[in-house]
Amino acid sequence: MNKREFLEEISIRSGIEPEVCKTVLKSFEKVLEKEIGRRIRRYGGWVLLLIALLVSVAVFGQAPDNKRVFKQTIRGIVIDEDSKHPIPYAMVGLQKEEGVRVLADSLGRFVLPRVPVGRHTVEATFMGYSPSIHKEVLVTSAKEVFIAISLKENVNELNEVVIRARTNKGEAMNPMATTGARMLSVEEASRYAGGFDDPARLVSAFAGVAPSVSSNGISIHGNAPHLLQWRLEDVEIPNPNHYADISTLGGGILSSLSSQVLGNSDFLTGAFPAEYGNAVSGVFDMKLRNGNNQKNENTFQVGIMGIDFASEGPLSKKHKASYIFNYRYSTTGLLNLEGGKMDYQDLNFKLNFPTRKAGTFSVWGTSLIDKFTSDLERDTEKWDYMSDRSESKDKQYMASGGISHRCYFNNDASLKTTIAATYSHMDGGATLFNHSLESTPYMDLDSKYTNLIITSIFNRKFSNRFTNKTGFTYTQMFYKMNYSIAPYEGELLETISQGKGDTGLLSAYNSSSVGLSDRWTLNAGVYGQFLTLNNSWSVEPRVGLKWQASPKTTFALAYGMYSRMEKMDVYFVKTKSAGKESVNKDLDFTKAQHLMLSFGYRISDRMNLRVEPYIQLLHDVPVMADSSYSVLNRSIFYVEDPLVNRGKGRNVGVDITLERFLEKGLYYMVTGSLFDSRYQGGDGVWHNTRFNRNYILNGLIGKEWMIGKSKQNILSVNLKLTLQGGDRYSPIDLEATMKHPDKEVQYDESRAFSKQYSPMFIGNYTVSYRMNKRKVSHEFAVKGLNFTSAKEYYGHEYNVRTGKIDVSDGSTALTNVSYKLEF
Repeated sequence: MNKREFLEEISIRSGIEPEVCKTVLKSFEKVLEKEIGRRIRRYGGWVLLLIALLVSVAVFGQAPDNKRVFKQTIRGIVIDEDSKHPIPYAMVGLQKEEGVRVLADSLGRFVLPRVPVGRHTVEATFMGYSPSIHKEVLVTSAKEVFIAISLKENVNELNEVVIRARTNKGEAMNPMATTGARMLSVEEASRYAGGFDDPARLVSAFAGVAPSVSSNGISIHGNAPHLLQWRLEDVEIPNPNHYADISTLGGGILSSLSSQVLGNSDFLTGAFPAEYGNAVSGVFDMKLRNGNNQKNENTFQVGIMGIDFASEGPLSKKHKASYIFNYRYSTTGLLNLEGGKMDYQDLNFKLNFPTRKAGTFSVWGTSLIDKFTSDLERDTEKWDYMSDRSESKDKQYMASGGISHRCYFNNDASLKTTIAATYSHMDGGATLFNHSLESTPYMDLDSKYTNLIITSIFNRKFSNRFTNKTGFTYTQMFYKMNYSIAPYEGELLETISQGKGDTGLLSAYNSSSVGLSDRWTLNAGVYGQFLTLNNSWSVEPRVGLKWQASPKTTFALAYGMYSRMEKMDVYFVKTKSAGKESVNKDLDFTKAQHLMLSFGYRISDRMNLRVEPYIQLLHDVPVMADSSYSVLNRSIFYVEDPLVNRGKGRNVGVDITLERFLEKGLYYMVTGSLFDSRYQGGDGVWHNTRFNRNYILNGLIGKEWMIGKSKQNILSVNLKLTLQGGDRYSPIDLEATMKHPDKEVQYDESRAFSKQYSPMFIGNYTVSYRMNKRKVSHEFAVKGLNFTSAKEYYGHEYNVRTGKIDVSDGSTALTNVSYKLEF
């Protein structure tokens, strides 16, 4: 077979034009010549060779399809937005597709069969409700699509009805969220460049969020990442990130929560409603989706960052029970990387069991295991810093899971109860070597956190104008930690943070949404919490008012009081002077007040403008007496000093978002944030916070092309550019540094965070190509993180060779080449 015949055979089998095949093969030859050798040496040749093999199988191994137009099923359920009860016999159809319309059944379920592959707009209507439109729903040949459609009941009288279609774009799933809330659509946001299929990195595209590169910690409006609350299935969970809390408290390298199992979720950045408590910065309210209860569907993905396998399907078609899970193992765990070994894996799952009379039961969970080993540089001539002489081993474990039950009463009320448990464990150690390669222990850490949780939510829709939600949560917390470190090289380990104990946190709330008229909506409620450890308590009013000034214009104002307990290590830490006494046992909650104004303008059906000025005032913040230290800047996983509730904080700024939703293959979003974040420590002086970058500017754009003979394959190109203020740091105290026995860099904390590094310009991209075959879909993707090589700053280190203090910085640039098979 000559080259021309070979290209023709490829074209016939793959459905790709011969000229395109020729171009692809030429490009592939160049990549082989230039990259294979380097990649084999650096990453391990088996990864790219495996991807190349999969490409060959996908492109060359497919038999020609006799039927070019592939079709798929869209299924779903129509529910009342307020009561969450199914709406029977609603009309569901595809816009611009005549004849593709069906009636939902008595339980609100619908099936749209034989929908052509591509993007479609799904519309649902029912008498007395505003129509709901889901735009640009992606339909592929491999998997059925499931959509939960919420309809909002009209509040005006029949003779005044003006029907306004409501879209699913840019709105929070929670109807009581008045300002500062945004729905994260997993399918939509997965297109965002730089996301790496990581929910924490995906939300960095939203206004008010400062992105990082080496860490996915979420800093909102200048607040520290650890002040964000992570919620899964209505339960607060530990930091769900691989290598959590090591480089940044509240962040990690990559999320353990897979986009394969996550459903649409809410991300709240301030002035959130009464059902959210024990948080002062923001809330990431995530949901796991139910698996397909009609047919089995699977996904296999391999790339430089990891190997995934996901599956979903029916446990019992008769009873509509289903399962879904995703397991990932790190590719890096199979390679011998220079400098050490990173080994991580995670598992996410949900089992759903509907019953006829007893409601719906679900069992869900998420977990991770991380292992890291750093290798010592044996050539002592290359030692420049103290860190070059160390060798460390770390293990981390996290698991969260629960059993939930939801039942409905009549057509207007529901009760959801969840019993859950969470667990996190960090075990690490480090050793220092001298020039004779003799070792001495330098650090030893063992910490465990366990929570037992019960939460219940009762939701009732009294009328089309009034909905009430009431709930409570009780969390029993157990903690144990021992952290030892050698004060100087060669000395014995000393315990600097140690504690053990348990306590309980009880919280309750009542929240209502009242339609004052067809244009005015009032959301109001109250939240309270009580800590049994020291009898600290807080009662917090929340209120939000929304005005639909015109079909295109909305104004909203929200205010609330908020409080947050500290991590358990703060309360139970023991010091040398206090002996066995827990010095921070009587600390009160950190408290805050949020005020946010929102202006929204719908420029067109596909374009929105939102402007949200805000102010956040914090008080009773734990600080160190006569020091600039405050927990608002906390970045490490332990506390070793007594604290008092005398600190303050102030965050002021404005968030601006201009967004064009995906239509005809094009979307873009521009977000800007101007803010000032300051705090007052125990010294009574106002300082910049560690995360006060002052400004953030994001620009995203993406384009999709339907290509191929039948226009069923999708080529997608996405770009994200970020310009933001640099990291903050404190001036170096040179004299104190030179006096330190180990030359550990000391800072002038009286001028805390008064210095700022140069601005960061971060560029990310994603290029993907999806091939839809009969009952199978292939996707090839290249995702680049920080292709602009923006530097991050980690502090300063004393250089033992030069006798100078050097800036510790780095430019993390990652490229993930992946192949995904759906079948």
